[in-house]
Amino acid sequence: GAFGAQLLAFAGAMFGLVAADDLLLLFIFWELTTILSYLLIGFARTRLAARRSALQALMVTTAGGLAMLVGLIMLGHAAGTYRISSILEQAPALTSGATGAMVGAAVVLILVGAITKSALVPFHFWLPGAMAAPTPVSAYLHAAAMVKAGIYLVARLAPGFSETAYWQPVV
Repeated sequence: GAFGAQLLAFAGAMFGLVAADDLLLLFIFWELTTILSYLLIGFARTRLAARRSALQALMVTTAGGLAMLVGLIMLGHAAGTYRISSILEQAPALTSGATGAMVGAAVVLILVGAITKSALVPFHFWLPGAMAAPTPVSAYLHAAAMVKAGIYLVARLAPGFSETAYWQPVV
C-alpha cells in the first residue's frame, strides 16, 4: 500500500509540475518529485545500496533544485510576475535592456536545475545508482517521468528564451 501511494503521489506531483503556470508552484511540484523519488529509490530500506543511491539522488537533484529556485526568483523579479505565460510574452524585452544580465544569470541557474534533474553530464552519476529502486520505479520514475522533467522545463521556457546566449549550443 505504501509503495502504491508513493508512486501515485509521484504521478500527481508530475502532473502538478506540468500544469503549473506559476514559477513558485512549479518549483514546489519540482521538489515534491525529488522527495518522492528519494522515498521510492530507498523503498527497500534494508538494502544499503538502495539507501545510498536514494541519498545521492536526493543530494544532487536538491542542489540543482536550489540553484533553479534562485533562477526562478530572479526571473520572476525581472519580469514583475511569476506567471509563466506572462513571462514568456515579455521574454524578448526581458533579455535585452537593463534586466538582460539578470535574466541571463537566471536562465543559467534554471538550466542547472534542469540538467541535474535530467541526469545530463556532469550530473549524470546519480541515475545508475537510482536503478536500485524496485522495477516499476526504475521504469516509470526515471525512464519516463523524472528525468523528463528537466527537458520539459527547457521546452516550456524555450519559446521565450531560445535567443538567450546561454540557451544556444556552444559552436
